[in-house]
Amino acid sequence: MRRIFLDHASGCPMDARVIKHMEELYDKSFGNPSSLHTLGLDARKKLEDSREKVAKLIGAERKEEIIFTSGATESNNLALIGYALRNKNGRRKVVVSKIEHISIMNVAKYLSKLGFEVAYAPVDEYGRVKLPKLDEIVDSNTLIVSIAYANGEIGTTQDIRAISDIVHAKGAILHSDGVPAVGRIPVNVVRDQVDMLTLSSNDLYGPKGVGALYVKTGTRIQPIIFGGGQEKGLRSGTENVPAIAGFGMAAEIMYKEWREESEREKQIRDKLIDTLTSNIEQAYLNGHRTLRLPNNASLRFIGIEGESLVLNLDAYGIMASTGSACSSKTLEPSHVLMAIVPNEVEAHGSLMLTLGRDNRIEEVDQVSTVIKDVVSKLRAMSPLWGKPLDLEEWRQKMEHSEGE
Repeated sequence: MRRIFLDHASGCPMDARVIKHMEELYDKSFGNPSSLHTLGLDARKKLEDSREKVAKLIGAERKEEIIFTSGATESNNLALIGYALRNKNGRRKVVVSKIEHISIMNVAKYLSKLGFEVAYAPVDEYGRVKLPKLDEIVDSNTLIVSIAYANGEIGTTQDIRAISDIVHAKGAILHSDGVPAVGRIPVNVVRDQVDMLTLSSNDLYGPKGVGALYVKTGTRIQPIIFGGGQEKGLRSGTENVPAIAGFGMAAEIMYKEWREESEREKQIRDKLIDTLTSNIEQAYLNGHRTLRLPNNASLRFIGIEGESLVLNLDAYGIMASTGSACSSKTLEPSHVLMAIVPNEVEAHGSLMLTLGRDNRIEEVDQVSTVIKDVVSKLRAMSPLWGKPLDLEEWRQKMEHSEGE
C-alpha cells in the first residue's frame, strides 16, 4: 500500500534539488564565512547569495534585512523579546492574537513575567482577527503586535495590510509569523507594511534547523544569543552555510513555482473538504472556507478523539495530525481550536490534513473512504456519539482513561 503523507505543516520533505546542492557544499565549501582566506570568502558569498534569495521571496528591499537563525521558534523569540527589551523604556504593551503559534504564546507569557502587559486580540468563528476589537486593544502604550499571515492549524488567512494599518496608526510595530503562508499565498513585506517576519526553511522544502527573521531597516532589536557578533550582531554563532544555502535554494525554487503549485493544491484541498463534509455525518470544516491556505484541510468530527483517528489512519498508511506538531505533547485541546469551536469536546475531534508537492488529486477518494470507515468504527465505540454532550462527564471519562 502506498503511504500518503498529509502532514506537511509539521515538516516538508527536502526537495531533491536542495539535497544535491547541499551535498556539494558539505564536501567543498567548509570554510568559516568570517574567515578572510579563499575558503572563508567562498562561504561568505554563498551565505550572502542565500540571503538575497530569501529576501526576494518575501519582497524585502534589502538582503541585509534577513537575519539567519536556527528556525522559526528562535526567530519568533528574537523578534518579540529582542524588540521588547531593546525598547522597554517606552511602551510596555504586547499584543498577540488568541490563535498564534505556541512559540509566540509562550514568549508572550515570558514577557508578562518580565513586567510587560500582554493583551490577546480575539478572532471570529473562522479564526479571522476582529479588526474593530484589535483597534480598541492596540493603544498608545502598545509596543509590538504579533499576528501571523495565516494560521497553520486551521488554515485561515488574515488581512495583514489592514492589521498593519491599525498597528502603525497607534505608533506600534507589526511582527508576523509567516511560516505557514510564505510560498503558499502572496506575501510581500513592503506592500503589507510588515516590520518583522518569521520564516522557516523546512516549510519551503529546505533543511530543518534553519530559519530567518526579516527585520525592516530602522527596526531596533537586541540579540538574545551573544557571542562573536555574526548576523549583524543579532545572532552570534558560526553560520551553518550548507543549511543556509539549502534554505536559499528552496526559497529560489519556491519563488518560481509557488503560484502554480498553490493552485494545484487548492483543487485537492477543496475536493477533500467537500467529500469529507458531505459524506460523513457531523463533520465540520475548521477555519474559513475560502480565505484559507491552499494546502490546508482542517476538519473536526463529533464524538471521537483526534488522536485515535490519527493512529488508526497511520495503520492504513495515511499520515496526518490533530493540530500543530509544536503543541502536540499535551492531550489538552488546542488553544487555536478552543478559540473558534463551540466546546472542548468538538476541539478534541480535530483532524488536520496538510498537502504538499507529492500529493495528487487521485488520492482523495482513497483518503476519504478510509477516514469515513475509521470515523464510523471509532464512533461505534464512543460513549459520546449520538448523545447530548455533558462536558463534565466527558472530562471525568478522559481523566479516568488517562490514568489507566
